[in-house]
Amino acid sequence: MALGPHDTSPFKPQEQKLPNHVAIIMDGNGRWATEKGLPRTAGHQAGTENIARVLNALQSQSVKYVTLYAFSTENWGRPDSEISGLMVILQTAIDAQVKELHKRNVRIRHLGALHRLSPKLRQSITAAVDRTQGNTGLTLCVAFDYGGRAEIVQAVKRIIEQTSDPGEITEELIQSNLYLPDVPYPDLIIRTAGEQRLSNFLIWQAAYSEYYQTPIFWPEFDEKEVQKALDEYLLRQRKFGATSDALSEDHESI
Repeated sequence: MALGPHDTSPFKPQEQKLPNHVAIIMDGNGRWATEKGLPRTAGHQAGTENIARVLNALQSQSVKYVTLYAFSTENWGRPDSEISGLMVILQTAIDAQVKELHKRNVRIRHLGALHRLSPKLRQSITAAVDRTQGNTGLTLCVAFDYGGRAEIVQAVKRIIEQTSDPGEITEELIQSNLYLPDVPYPDLIIRTAGEQRLSNFLIWQAAYSEYYQTPIFWPEFDEKEVQKALDEYLLRQRKFGATSDALSEDHESI
């Protein structure tokens, strides 16, 4: 069972199911390119092209929400040439893919800041979000110029405008002021390329997410790798702070 933004009830054990929300840290594009003697931007291009393949695989498994970590607030510290290349790739990908995603009933949503992006890129992102907002299939959340700490800071600033009473500040109030407060918390977070950290990704929402890491670089993370991650998830026992024995006793009483 996934604890979402509107579900703070105690965990009740149930048969493990496929995740409702999968979040992915798409890592390893640059290293993939370097190993092949290619410029890092070629890796980002290959990684962008891989998104459709992974979305198809997850959609076929009835996953309802996918969040992709595309560009972090810390990524602004990369070389200007790499950042420029990333922006061009994203612009091209949006222009090329939004029609197909709309046809497939995918809803596109953005989390993060927009003010540091070029006017053209901001317009493309906003247009994609607006065009697909009525779709009812898979929800694709793109984290671009996103940082978990920045998201929480923004939530705090909004709360200060709403109340000066500390007693009114609850988890629910903080959640309601995050970028996408209606999106359920991620059940599974996948990180490619072998690193074992969240890197400032969904740090509020990921409190009880299951974590899966693989040494496979993102451009090579294909349908088989998606299935491996989902199979591993099905083996996990999500305890949400309870003990295994307590969950077993509760399950027997159901």
